[in-house]
Amino acid sequence: MPASTPKTASSQAERRRRRHPRFRGDFRVAVTILLGNRYQEVEGHCRDLSEAGIGIVLATELNVGEVASLGFTLPGMSPWELRAVLRFRRGYHYGFEFLSLPVEKQETLRAYLKNLQRID
Repeated sequence: MPASTPKTASSQAERRRRRHPRFRGDFRVAVTILLGNRYQEVEGHCRDLSEAGIGIVLATELNVGEVASLGFTLPGMSPWELRAVLRFRRGYHYGFEFLSLPVEKQETLRAYLKNLQRID
């Protein structure tokens, strides 16, 4: 059987390319998850934000694929309540993808991100 060829740097970079750039975030996030037969709210802190999701530091154990409710207030705006699925975890840093973000929220988020520092 022939040895597999190593992936080139460009194809590895393509695989890791994000659909949306990330921006530095700095605000509290309430994460509500179903544990057993009851809901539990855990306080976290936003580290990064994009049009598609949010990176949150949480002092808890969650599994990739779990769906959660996220509650947060972008500075200078009214509170947001969103559903998101956990897509990534490294230590206590969790990456959530927003589910069904309404068009008006997408537009608000896009405008908000223009004023933040890009981190990738």
